[in-house]
Amino acid sequence: MAELAGFHDVRFPLAVSFGATGGPERRNEIVALTSGREKRNARFSQSRHRYDAGTGVRSLGDLHDVLVFFEARRGSLHAFRFRDPFDMKSCRPEEAVSPTDQVLGTGDGSRTRFELVKTYGEGDDAYRRLIAKPLVETLRVAVDGVEVFAPGDFNFEAATGEMVFAPGAVPDAAAQVTAGYEFDVPVRFETEQLSISLASFKAGQIPSIPLVEVRL
Repeated sequence: MAELAGFHDVRFPLAVSFGATGGPERRNEIVALTSGREKRNARFSQSRHRYDAGTGVRSLGDLHDVLVFFEARRGSLHAFRFRDPFDMKSCRPEEAVSPTDQVLGTGDGSRTRFELVKTYGEGDDAYRRLIAKPLVETLRVAVDGVEVFAPGDFNFEAATGEMVFAPGAVPDAAAQVTAGYEFDVPVRFETEQLSISLASFKAGQIPSIPLVEVRL
């Protein structure tokens, strides 16, 4: 019987992910005009991250952990959590998470749901990235700079990826809602086969383990 694709709420081996390479990808169409100018169009509204976890494999134990993980995910069928070694917090890497790191939106007296976002850049050119898989235990939230606390004031709803305020803690009109958190990236294997040679590995050749971000 065929198995339907899904998301497994487990994390790719951390020891391997911290040695991975990769980052955000954009897809733009660029057409050269007869005038010599260019016409450029963005195909993706959100960037898509790609990684190669092979550079993080340091031992036979690491290879075994990845092999077990690959089989449990049925190869590329099921998505999972991946810790981006370069971008895993709502703040700068060397800073501690704060409840005022990122602006989520403004209250209107009745709005209870706010998506988690991370903003890159400033002003009109800023890019707001949706964060679907925070580490809930690190999530800190503030309303007009005053920290509120779960579960009495809010909860994170994993099914929708939204932060939801409790009925008695709904932000007032014009109140700014902010949050800080650590987060993972939802990815899947971008291959149907792990090609591993023990002789090559012992000779220093790194296996390729491609991962690609998915939208949930």
